[in-house]
Amino acid sequence: METDSLKRFAGFFRELFGPHNKAVAVRSPGRVNLIGEHTDYNEGFVLPAAVDKAAHFIVAPGNRGEYRIYAADLDDHFSCDAGSVSKSEKSWPNYLLGIISELRRDGHTIPGCDVVFGGDVPIGAGMSSSAAVECGFAFALNELFHLGLSKLELARLGQRAENRFVGVQCGIMDQFVNIFGEERKVLKIDCRTLEFEYFPVERTDLNIVLCETESKRSLASSEYNIRRQQCEAGVAVLRKRDPEIRTLRDVSEEFLAAHRSEMDAIVFRRCLYVVHENARVLAACQDLERNDFRSFGQKMYRSHAGLRDDYQVSSPDLDFLVEATSCIEGVLGSRMMGAGFGGCTINLVEHDHVAAFTEEIREQYRHRSGKPNNVYITRIESGTAVVPLD
Repeated sequence: METDSLKRFAGFFRELFGPHNKAVAVRSPGRVNLIGEHTDYNEGFVLPAAVDKAAHFIVAPGNRGEYRIYAADLDDHFSCDAGSVSKSEKSWPNYLLGIISELRRDGHTIPGCDVVFGGDVPIGAGMSSSAAVECGFAFALNELFHLGLSKLELARLGQRAENRFVGVQCGIMDQFVNIFGEERKVLKIDCRTLEFEYFPVERTDLNIVLCETESKRSLASSEYNIRRQQCEAGVAVLRKRDPEIRTLRDVSEEFLAAHRSEMDAIVFRRCLYVVHENARVLAACQDLERNDFRSFGQKMYRSHAGLRDDYQVSSPDLDFLVEATSCIEGVLGSRMMGAGFGGCTINLVEHDHVAAFTEEIREQYRHRSGKPNNVYITRIESGTAVVPLD
């Protein structure tokens, strides 16, 4: 897929912009988060990995003082003068223009360039296609114009572009794992300090399989903000008892339980989930060190139960997809992934059972909902990197 895509995009590039002897080609992966949901904004821990679904870029210096961009998958063009970058009504160019805007804010001069990009990171499936586009383009510009940005600076650049220019208040996890990902390893990221540690995924006979609900996440944005406010309300109560507490990251289950009566019952449940989920991430890392994926998978199931019952961000479709896996051979773990109220589940499936799993889960979901659903089979891959054009 990667070689075929690059050949195809190189062909588009030659047709649109002419020879590209100075062009840079970059592969920028999507990501999954194995465990650690809604912990990032509570300064907790997450456990993501880069995957083999990726966006690909071919970028070369332009000679017209313009940014000329072709989105191959959309068969759509965009161009603007290099001296004037403003938000586009088309939406998709903003993920690239935001990178240019933030680089200019930092004092970098980005002359005109020609761009072809596309890939196979599904949009809306929870694999963060936006971070793949932002970081892939940033990485390419860094290489092409010798900007000297570090990996961490590139990740922060991608986040700022989405926050300030696109207008989505995401955390840094997606961009971080996009840049720092390594093959057959997951990253435990401390969302307070951005310190990180790699943990091996030793079993080569496992696939990470994503199952979409095909449900629109109409409540995700509003309920996401409410959950953040509820967590902050819980912290405000607990801080009266211990001023050293900054976020739920600093709270033990025992301390939370001791002050349960002082907070709203719903707020308590939200806080309890976050405290449990942070502990699950740390324990799941120990499972990886022991190569104990059955124990790891059980934590995924418990994570989903917490998201369903205490954090209440699941949906009937997500619950069905997770529950259905309990009767399918070869599934070690399953949970919803992402903000919730739709989206997808992430499943840990033994390779020999992936085909049967895919057929069974699609059939069960079609029978229940009357609609088909996409299933994506992935493996853990390395982060964003330059790839040879030839």
